[in-house]
Amino acid sequence: MTPTEAGLYGFVILIALMFLKIPVGFVMALVGFGGFAFLVSGDAALQLMAQDFFSVFGSYNLTVIPLFVLMGQVAHHAGISGRLFNAANKFLGHLRGGLAVATIGACAGFSAICGSTSATAATMASVALPEMKKYNYDPALATGVVAAGGSLGILIPPSTIFIIYGILTEQSIGKLFLAGVFPGILMALLFIVTIF
Repeated sequence: MTPTEAGLYGFVILIALMFLKIPVGFVMALVGFGGFAFLVSGDAALQLMAQDFFSVFGSYNLTVIPLFVLMGQVAHHAGISGRLFNAANKFLGHLRGGLAVATIGACAGFSAICGSTSATAATMASVALPEMKKYNYDPALATGVVAAGGSLGILIPPSTIFIIYGILTEQSIGKLFLAGVFPGILMALLFIVTIF
C-alpha cells in the first residue's frame, strides 16, 4: 500500500469516527498514531506520541491558558463579576440605556480578568440578563449587548487568542497584548455609542 492510499484510508476512517461522535482530538490522535505506525513502525509511533505530548504540555506559553480559565471561574464564583456589573451600573446606570451600557463596561472589566470570549459572555449573561429582564429591556437588545460585550474578551488583554497567535507566528505576546488595549477600549466605547 502506498503512503497516498494509506492517507486516503486514514481520512475515511477519520470522517467515519467523527460521525460516530467521538471527540475530534481523540480521532485525530488515533488516526495519526495508526497511520504513522502503519507507515513507519509501532515503536516510532509511540516515541513520536510521547515527544508530541511533552512538547505540547511542556510549552511555557500555553500553561497560562488554563490559569486564565481558572481565574475567570474564581472571579465568577467569588462574585467579582456581579460586583463589576454593580459598579458599572452605578457609574453608567443613569445614562440612557444604562443597564446595557453597564453590561458593556462590566464585560470590558471581566475581559481584563479572564481573557476568554465565551467565559465573558456566559458570566455576564448570568449577571446582566436577569437585571435587564427585570427592567423590561427588549430581549433582542439584552442578548445582543451581552454577546457583543463578550467579544471584548478577544481584544482586551490577557487574551488567550493573542497567546495562541503569538506562539503560532512567533511574535511577542507582550506586544500583542499592548496592541489589543486601544482597539478593545475603542470597541467598548463604540458599543456604548451604538446603545445610545
